[in-house]
Amino acid sequence: MLSSPDLSFSRNLSSVVFNQLGELLQQMAQSSETAALVLTEAVLSRIRIPGEWERQRFTLVVSEGFSALLLGEQDEMSLWEELTPVTPDSTHVTGVYSNQDSILNTKLTFHAEAIASFIWKLKDLFGRDSDTYQHLERYHQIISPNNATLQSQFSLLLLEFLLPQPQAELTTSTVDTIPEVYACQAVEDALKKQIAQERLLNQVTTQIRKSLDLSVIMTTAIAKVREFLELDRLVIYKFQGSRVNRQNSQSSVSADYQIKGGCIVYEARATDAIKSVLHFQEKACFARNSPCWEKYRQGFTLVVDDVEQTYALEECLLNFLRESQVRAKLAAPIMFEDKLWGLLIAHQCYSPRQWNESDKILLISIAEQLAIAIHQSELMRSLTQEKQTLEQRVIERTMALRDALLAAEAASRVRSEFLATISHELLTPLTYVIGMSSTLLRWPLGELSQRQRDYLQTIHDSGEHLLEMINDILDLSQIEAGKAVLNITDFSLANIAENTIESLLDKAKSEQVSLKLDLQIDPRRDRFTADAPRVEQILWNLLTNAIKFTPEGGSVTLRLWVEDDTAIFQIEDTGIGIPENQLPLLFEKFQQLDTPYRRRYEGTGLGLALTKQLVELHRGRIEVESTVGIGSIFTVWIPFQKGMSKGGLNSENL
Repeated sequence: MLSSPDLSFSRNLSSVVFNQLGELLQQMAQSSETAALVLTEAVLSRIRIPGEWERQRFTLVVSEGFSALLLGEQDEMSLWEELTPVTPDSTHVTGVYSNQDSILNTKLTFHAEAIASFIWKLKDLFGRDSDTYQHLERYHQIISPNNATLQSQFSLLLLEFLLPQPQAELTTSTVDTIPEVYACQAVEDALKKQIAQERLLNQVTTQIRKSLDLSVIMTTAIAKVREFLELDRLVIYKFQGSRVNRQNSQSSVSADYQIKGGCIVYEARATDAIKSVLHFQEKACFARNSPCWEKYRQGFTLVVDDVEQTYALEECLLNFLRESQVRAKLAAPIMFEDKLWGLLIAHQCYSPRQWNESDKILLISIAEQLAIAIHQSELMRSLTQEKQTLEQRVIERTMALRDALLAAEAASRVRSEFLATISHELLTPLTYVIGMSSTLLRWPLGELSQRQRDYLQTIHDSGEHLLEMINDILDLSQIEAGKAVLNITDFSLANIAENTIESLLDKAKSEQVSLKLDLQIDPRRDRFTADAPRVEQILWNLLTNAIKFTPEGGSVTLRLWVEDDTAIFQIEDTGIGIPENQLPLLFEKFQQLDTPYRRRYEGTGLGLALTKQLVELHRGRIEVESTVGIGSIFTVWIPFQKGMSKGGLNSENL
């Protein structure tokens, strides 16, 4: 009955039996004297397949004398394994066909029309312009009823396979003991392998934590994994355009991987006899299989037990793999920042290999650890680059600030020298103006009319005001140029304060402002060491400023006391006050505060700036408290100039 060329049968078989039937069919194809095509579901691994094909397994044999089709359908069948996000202590994976003994709904047929119909549906999965389509078309045309002799040979093989094998007589004790022994041994072997695998994974993780050198991490990891899995070759394939610290890589690539693919950058081989594929780039036939790269990008793992079966219809790719000595391969994607960085690929070079679940789990785990190493290396590269950039910016900014400071100092010195020169040139004619106007004012009334005397008085007062302004400019210029020298002497603080108040009484009276002196000095501590004329100038400037901005009927008070070898001068007024937002501008040169009184009160804005410079020349400080409409309090601290002699302190030393 089995010799009939059109025989078909259906039954449920385990996956193990299904695989054995497929091997029988392949043996028949090899024994055929004519060219034979042998295909399994592995040919669909590199294309997108519709849902009806996902759970289907098959072995197809087509030749001029013998053709057969073995079909099996089960749940969750695919060569691709989708990685499920897991917790760090989990190794769970889903969606891959395993070698467990699952049940398949199996059909074996030798019917020419059924085989032709299957090939026709298989062709539709590939493009009409592809080599695979044309290859299937050629074999579709040679299908014919099987040769009776070949069919009978297979029938005998099939009967021998299906008939039960004689078994040795087993005693009761043997029946009870052997399964238990085998079960315990299997569990023990599995546990040992799992422990060894965990130990290897821990070694790789430790290496990643210890080293920041990506090249060392990659080389060490693939060497250990290759040895553990007893692989002929283990490589790392990097897509061009992937970000990485290139100086640590064994190769240099730069193009976009979506256009030109990539190349192998790390390699570990069992022996030197195995061909090296380091720096190998894929051929053009790879680029036409973009769905394959898309599956990698989605996190799938490719399992190929035998390239001769999987790529039987892809001549270009199969020749490339033969040239590279690849017979079986297992490829796990290396994902970096949710992008496909590269692949970790295990090669068996000389014979097919049936990859088991633990092989795939280990390769996936190592790929995840390598992704962590890549991320670590990328972070270090970014940090190093940022550090170098920051250091360069700091250097550039420092140099720019230094140049700007030198330029500002030079400009300030030039300006000060210019002002000093101009001021000196103005002093001579101004002295004549003031002196001659004073002389004319002393003439009897009969020789000059009242109008002439008024004009002379205006000239004299304006000259005095101009002289005061020029002297301020000269003093300020000398201090900024580093040429101002303090004439340190011993003097009475009370006398300085009294003399200053006395010199300003007439001015205060003319402004109808009450000028008071509040001395809080112990006569025994009245002696002080500093530059007396400069201290008097500080008081005169502050008091003049207070009188100027105090309305009629107001008062200005000079308060003086000593604390810990420091003279403290406090000038308090009931004037117009200063807005809080303008206090920072108070001691700036040529600054007049923007108030409603600005046009009423004249001034160059140099008096307070010079005062601050003179206080700091004495290594003192000045502070201001002011409230608009109520008044201001200026407080000056001038320390006792210990150990100083005449000319002992100048502005260049500050």
